[in-house]
Order: sequence, then C-alpha cells, then structure tokens
Amino acid sequence: MTDTPTSAVDSDCPPWVLREYAVLADGERGAVVDPEGRIVWLCAPRWHDDAVFSALIGGSGHFAVTPVDPWHVWGGAYAEGSLIWVNRWVSPDSVIECRDALALPASPDRLVLLRRMRVVRGEARLRLSLDVRPGFGAHRMGDPRLEDGSWVAQAKGLRLRLLGARHASWDPGQGLSGEFHLRRGEEHDLVLELTRGDDAPRLDAGELWRATEHAWRHRVPDCSGLAAPRDAGHAYAMLRGLTSGTGAMVAAATTSLPERANSGRSYDYRYAWLRDQCYAGLAVAAHGPHELLDDAVRFTTERVLADGDGLRPAYTVTGDPMPREQTLSLPGYPGGSDRVGNRAGDQFQLDAFGEVLQLFTAAARQDRFTRDTEEAARVAVRAIERNWTRPDAGLWELENRWWTHSRLSVVCGLRRIAEVLPGADGRRCADLADAVYAETRRRCLHPGGYWRRAADDDGPEAALLVPLARGLYAAGDPTATATRARIVDRLAEDGYLYRFDHPGVPLGEAEGAFLLCGFAMALAAHRLGDRVDAFRWFERSRSACGPSGLFAEEYDVRQRQLRGNLPQAFVHALLLECAVRLSGTPAPRA
Repeated sequence: MTDTPTSAVDSDCPPWVLREYAVLADGERGAVVDPEGRIVWLCAPRWHDDAVFSALIGGSGHFAVTPVDPWHVWGGAYAEGSLIWVNRWVSPDSVIECRDALALPASPDRLVLLRRMRVVRGEARLRLSLDVRPGFGAHRMGDPRLEDGSWVAQAKGLRLRLLGARHASWDPGQGLSGEFHLRRGEEHDLVLELTRGDDAPRLDAGELWRATEHAWRHRVPDCSGLAAPRDAGHAYAMLRGLTSGTGAMVAAATTSLPERANSGRSYDYRYAWLRDQCYAGLAVAAHGPHELLDDAVRFTTERVLADGDGLRPAYTVTGDPMPREQTLSLPGYPGGSDRVGNRAGDQFQLDAFGEVLQLFTAAARQDRFTRDTEEAARVAVRAIERNWTRPDAGLWELENRWWTHSRLSVVCGLRRIAEVLPGADGRRCADLADAVYAETRRRCLHPGGYWRRAADDDGPEAALLVPLARGLYAAGDPTATATRARIVDRLAEDGYLYRFDHPGVPLGEAEGAFLLCGFAMALAAHRLGDRVDAFRWFERSRSACGPSGLFAEEYDVRQRQLRGNLPQAFVHALLLECAVRLSGTPAPRA
C-alpha cells in the first residue's frame, strides 16, 4: 500500500449490523452487499489489494442500485448452490429484484461485477450511484468518457468500464449517478469491469450471466443425502468462492470487522491460513472427491516444499508472505479499528504441520497423493522432529507456550500419515507420534484425567476438541470423556461454546462464542459415540448466522449478533464436515 487514505465517511452508505450483509465472491476477490443494494466493500483486483469500495469500514466508494421509493422492505437469498445474491424489495405498489454476482470464470487481473434489475410486480424507479475510489478511498477515477455506450475511466493502474448506464451523469466529486424506470417484467443489466490490463473484450451481459450460472452449476456437488443439505451446499459455494485459482483459500473476504467493540481486536483476514485450508480440505474429503480438496492439497504441498521448517501459518493467495500489520486512517466499522496486513505471518504455529499431514492422508485415501505431496509429507515430518518441543503461538495465535492442542494435532497427523507412507517412513512417523504423545501426556495431562490447556495452564480449552474429533481417542476413552465434560461445564452457554476462560471476566463479556468450537464439539461428540449430543451442538451452532446464511468467527449469544470478519471460511468448513459425518454418508473411495 503506497497511499494513506484520508477520505471522509461515505454518508450514502450507513452501516448495518453484520448479520444483514451478503457476500459475493469469485475466488479472486469478494464484495459485500448491504440490504439496500449497496456494494460497500470490494478489493481490486485481488483479495489482498487495496479496496475500491471501502464504505464498510468508514472509507469512501460504493456501487448502489436502490429503490427510489423509501417506503419498502427488503429481503434476499442466494440462488441455491451459488453465490449469486438476489435482493428483493417490496413496496405498496411494486416488487423489485436485483441479482448480483461476480462473473465466472474469474481472472486475477480482471474483475467483472454483474447486476440485473427486474420488476416482478407494478412499476419501479431505481437509483444508480457508482463511486469507485482506489486506495481505500484515497483516489478518484479520472478522465471519464463514453466509449461505444460504456463509461470508461481510470486511476492508480485500474481501468473502469461500466455497461448499461449511458444516460447517467458523471460528477467529479461523486462519480456516476442516474435513475432507471422499469415496468413489470422488464430487466436492466449493469456490468462493471475493473482491470489492470488494456484489453477491452466485449461486455455482453447475457453471455456473462450464462457463463456464471453454468460455472456455479458445476461447482457445488449434490448434498441431498447430507444433514442440512441446503446449508451444506451453501458451505460448498462459500468455500469455492473464497478459493483462488492458485488453490489458496482466504480466511474471510473482509478486514477490520471487530470481534469485540472498541477492544482493539480487529484483524485482516484476506489471506490464506494453511490450517483453515486443511479444515476445508478435510471436510470436502469426508464427502468425496472434489476440486476444493485438490486445491487445498496443491497449495499446502507447494508451501511445505518451499518453506520446510520455516512454514508460515498464512500467506497471500499468490504464496507470498503476508504484509506486516499497519493501520489505516479511516473511522472504521463501528467499534472497530482499520488494519491491513497481519502479524500472524511471522509466528511459529506447530499445529499447522499436524493439520497438513491429516490433509495429505485424506488426499491419499482419495487417490490424490502425488510424488510432490508425498515428499511434502516427509518434509513436514522432519520439521516436526526438529521443532515439536519448541513453544509455539498455537491455534489462537497467542504468546509462545507449550500448548496442548498443538502437540495433539501433531500426534493425529503423524498417526494418520503413518498409515499411508510406506515401510520405514511409516514406522518412523508412528514412533515419533508415540514420543510426542508420551511427553505431552507427562506435561499436560491433569491428575484429574483431563487435558490441561497448556503445560503451565490448567484452564479449559475448546481447541482440544479438534484432535478428539479427528480420532485421537476411541469412544469411551476416559481422557476424552473427562476433557469434553470439563469443556462443556466451564465454557458452554445456552448451547454455544467459548474458546477459553478469561480470568475475572464472565463468559460472553470478554468475547463471543466461537462457532468453530461449537461445530468441533458436534464432531467430537459424534466421534465419541454421543450422536444425540452431536446433533444438538450442530443444530445450535448452525443457527448462529444472519438471513444470508453467512457465519462470522464469533457469535454474541445474548445479543444474537455476528462478530468478526465474514464469511469465516473455517466455520463453513466445519459445518460442512458435520453435515457429512452426522448424515452417516461414507466418503466414496476413488
């Protein structure tokens, strides 16, 4: 980032509570849409680039298509099995629909945003407002002109074209504005293109919509046999939308949406965490072969081979290190503080190696264990041998300590990969798993028979549910039973689950319930043979979303609000895995 944005708050786009937003995504970038039809967040051309619409976090820039009549109510839903969002506005005299999508197939350097307006009943006037502001609002598009019926402009290496608004007017301070009058049954298309290249292929709204709808029909498999099939299909679509052509899956589409108001806990999640990608790959593998599994294996294999012991927890989607965290001089989403980059990129997180090995094992069982992946597995095992005694930042990216979850994750990964690596390599993994487990048990098992949070911390820790869910213990094992019971006793509230204790602060006041933990509890209960409890946790956790079906990282149990960036990929991944495993549907074998 080369500029410091200083734009004023976009008064045309007031904030909504997070549960009311929808997200469009095509794998290379994501757009956030509010209920009134304003796109208030979009980075261009890729996830980690500067935003051109940053009204969501207090900056400037938006793309609005809204009813002129203020007396209306809104609703919306995704077209099933896709990230095509259909906004619907109802007034006393009309019903209007607006279909929004990022066009597919996607290109890293060319963004195409589709908006199709249609009047279902009556007549309607719709207002257009487009203000593209590169650099998080620091710049305006310049040199606007009409070319072959499309508006064209440019700034900061980006070229804009807008089809479908030739009669709109351009104001140097506010961008494009205009109105459309539509009768019943009439449609009107807007196509926005932002690109770094000079090529100008023909913009045909009909062709672009047909290609996009066709692509979505082939991206989401049949989920009819799963628990909560509609939600499972939506999880597939969301994970697909967050996954780049490089194979990397970003953790979320946004930055700086606060986990807790005015607490300083606002982070940038527009990067690919290897752990999150492994969770997604494992969820998909439980259902059967799918390109999302191939993407996860490809990207993690490349990163392990490239970095070995120096494996980073997260990368940009291009496989580069994340930029260092810095602040923006924007007001921020209410209660938040704007940041780009992420300090976690320099951390050592041991559990990532364990998750990678579990993913590679799942790939092998789906006949996707290439020579490169097999070599990456050996590299990961050697890295564990040299580093498993080191304190690490752990799943929650805290201070370096001897976290129990990190070691148990490694034990699970080593045991699983030992089943697929041949001969001496497999025995070596099994022996190393036994050694790590024995030392972890010596340091971290409480005399009461349950796992401590860390070697120096007796507190409860919901992250310990993940290795339980991954088969660390068989049903009825007393350590697993005692650990799960203690987590429920100390960290559960109203059917939701928190990560860990904050001494002196009641549950719900320090942070929201962690939805990853709720779904992990469902998986752990199922693994340990408690199917009724598994469904109870699954159903409660999957209720913690907004009307669009999107999950954030945290859930404010008392206010019933989403907290943190959205959509949170690993929450959708664990929901999908629960839907597969609770259905009893076995994964097809290749």
